[in-house]
Amino acid sequence: MSGRGRRKSNVVGDSSPQVGTSSSRTGRQVKRKAQDDSDAPEGKRYRKCEKAGCSATYPICFASATDRCAGNGYTSRWYHLSAGEHFCNECFEYFYRSYKDGYDIYTNWKRQWTSNGKSEASIKAFIADQKIPYWVQCTRPNCGKWRQLSKDMDITLELQQRYVCGMTATGIKSEKDLCSTPEDSRVELTREYHWLETLILPPLLKRSPAAPFLTEYYPDGVGLSPTSAPPPTQRGGKSKVNGSKGAEDSDDEDHVPNIPGLCPYFQPFYQPNENGKALCIRPDVMEYDEVQEFPEFGREQTLYLALRNLTIALWTLNCKEFLTPQKCAGHVIVRGLVRIRCVQELERIVCFLSRKGLINTGLLKDPPGGALLPKDFDAGTVVVIGAGPSGLAAARQLHNFGTKVIVLEAQDRVGGRVWDDHSLGSCVGRGAQIVNGCINNPVALMCEQAGLKMRKMTDRCELFEESGEAAESSMDKRTDFHFNAMLDAVAEWRKDQDNTQDVPLGTKLAEMHKSFVKETGLTFTEAETRLMQFHIGNLEYACGSDLKQVSSVNWDQNEMFAQFAGDHTLIGDGYGILLQKLSEGLDIRLNQEVTHIDYTGEEIVVKTKSGEYKGSKVLVTLPLAVLQKNVVDFKPPLPDKKVKAIQSLGAGLIEKVGLKFPSRFWDSRVQGADFFGHIPPTEDKRGQFGVFYDMTPSSKQAVLMTVVSGEAAHHISKLKDEEVIDLCMKALRGMFPGQKVPDPIGYFVTHWRTHPYAQMAYSFVKVGSTGEAYDTIAEDIDQKVFFAGEATNRHFPQTVTGAYLSGVREASKIVEQPLS
Repeated sequence: MSGRGRRKSNVVGDSSPQVGTSSSRTGRQVKRKAQDDSDAPEGKRYRKCEKAGCSATYPICFASATDRCAGNGYTSRWYHLSAGEHFCNECFEYFYRSYKDGYDIYTNWKRQWTSNGKSEASIKAFIADQKIPYWVQCTRPNCGKWRQLSKDMDITLELQQRYVCGMTATGIKSEKDLCSTPEDSRVELTREYHWLETLILPPLLKRSPAAPFLTEYYPDGVGLSPTSAPPPTQRGGKSKVNGSKGAEDSDDEDHVPNIPGLCPYFQPFYQPNENGKALCIRPDVMEYDEVQEFPEFGREQTLYLALRNLTIALWTLNCKEFLTPQKCAGHVIVRGLVRIRCVQELERIVCFLSRKGLINTGLLKDPPGGALLPKDFDAGTVVVIGAGPSGLAAARQLHNFGTKVIVLEAQDRVGGRVWDDHSLGSCVGRGAQIVNGCINNPVALMCEQAGLKMRKMTDRCELFEESGEAAESSMDKRTDFHFNAMLDAVAEWRKDQDNTQDVPLGTKLAEMHKSFVKETGLTFTEAETRLMQFHIGNLEYACGSDLKQVSSVNWDQNEMFAQFAGDHTLIGDGYGILLQKLSEGLDIRLNQEVTHIDYTGEEIVVKTKSGEYKGSKVLVTLPLAVLQKNVVDFKPPLPDKKVKAIQSLGAGLIEKVGLKFPSRFWDSRVQGADFFGHIPPTEDKRGQFGVFYDMTPSSKQAVLMTVVSGEAAHHISKLKDEEVIDLCMKALRGMFPGQKVPDPIGYFVTHWRTHPYAQMAYSFVKVGSTGEAYDTIAEDIDQKVFFAGEATNRHFPQTVTGAYLSGVREASKIVEQPLS
């Protein structure tokens, strides 16, 4: 509210403040009296607050800005800040009138406020931001009372850590036990649900750790005070990437706060006008699930946003320790009674963000107090089936929440389809080893927690014919452009199609290519045709299937959601280290192949080939292919809708080949690249060893890993390992003519197709299916049987990240539906 304009407020207050302490004032000491009718001196003039709903009959001025301050006496008008906080007309005039000494103080403040902020620079905002006292909590055991600081004391983290009742700027003012002094009765008012409705102005935090992350926003739009936050940068611009201890140098130009040592992959907040970056949070608006959890903040969101942004920032700055409400409270710097309410709300906010896996997640274990969540979230005993990324993620979360968890794993190891092989002298993933898009990726978070380095992969990929010629750069660019143009044409075509008109993606691409040739009259050389087959094979690798099986309408359905941005990296030491750390301290029973799940009664019975387990809830993380083959008998049977969804998705397949050589023969033609490509000589050889990855580029070791995809993956599964290696070596020797390519001195070939507990690599959308199938598989049954895994994550299928996040998601769902 401007001092020279409107004077009427518009927020309703409801409680009469009562005070029982003394306060230092400018020029004099005013004893604050309990405000009830019996304390009113006979004949003394008083004026009650005129704010509708405020019952303060005898308000007290907490600005105390001038010798003429009314204190607890009469003034011509009281200005309402909250139930229990007012300032008098004399203090208002002191800052409002140009001939008063306070006018310059106010105008200087106003200049700073309007330069940084967008909210009205009113006298009320000035008093709330600069003049009313801070409140702090006593640290003595068995006390914890809230006390009002004198005006000559600033609130700091160090002060909060040592504050005791009676402390002043010069020390303890009395030897007697001041903790016995009753707490100000207004403190209790802040705990009332409707107290926030009495606030005229939302709280704006000073010196918040969230400020460096939010410099492109108006501070008061994200819960920060414009007088203490850094000046906004040019909004919508880009920030330079700073140094990182979590990854090698990054060329990513996304917004990174200028915080020394912060991993550039940690970007928790969207910047203005930005979208499409996974796991970013809008700092200036509550998300849907936040409004559902905190409906009281739905209309006026500032208090929640200030505390949520603070909490997320503190977690981002230190993800190696559990973040508690107490750690957050020290950074809540705001004047007035509202600070007490903010600290109270932190309990709920930290609990909510922990439950959702936005903080206190990853590899952390043994939370302070034994559990992150209160006993209200007790879900009984949860049986998790499968110790892959999704099962371990859920088990770790639930265990940290305070829930009893039993993990049943059919294999003799944890990891599922993550399986690191060290037989070649360096780590080569038989399953996943690459991270696609590191910004905000939970895998990057866990690598930071574990001190595990990720190697950024370059985009450069030399392509070689099996006859030895290298693909011309110009031809490669033309062919790549044409291939992507065909995908764009498919995307345009499908806008008017539904699932009944779906056709295989391979068929539609061939149709688009034929139409292009007919319309343009252009012809493709044999070399260009072979190069096209390389790009098709690369897409089959991404889909995990021959394109004859893949939906042309919905093959990339997840691209409609925000995806992970940033570098693509390789975890040189393997995912297995992360999963091993996730499993530490969990009750994991290996060699327990589950055969039956009976959820007919209140207690769920899970039978294995060697035993029986009981729990109140069960989480199923079996691979899609295993679910499709009904390996586990559910009683009652799974709902028809879920069975249909399970069968509608495809169980994709890729196989890997690892090779160790006595020398790095490929360095003669490939230098400074993390991988090189093999152009298939004929269409029927497409997918055979399409890309070779250099697993040891910065060492003298010579280890390659290559991938077999599409129809070729099914073909080689029928061959002996020696036959597969012979085919691979024939391709390599053709690609590197004129030099002796030695025989490998070590190798392995994966067999995921015949692996009894996997039978696949990752899922894909089959012809006639949609992305909704992922959501349907993820639905729980009667709040008793839950499902996780990459094939339940519509946003991030086919990835370890997607599997991990599905486990975090289900852990949250399980505790949100506690035992009655």
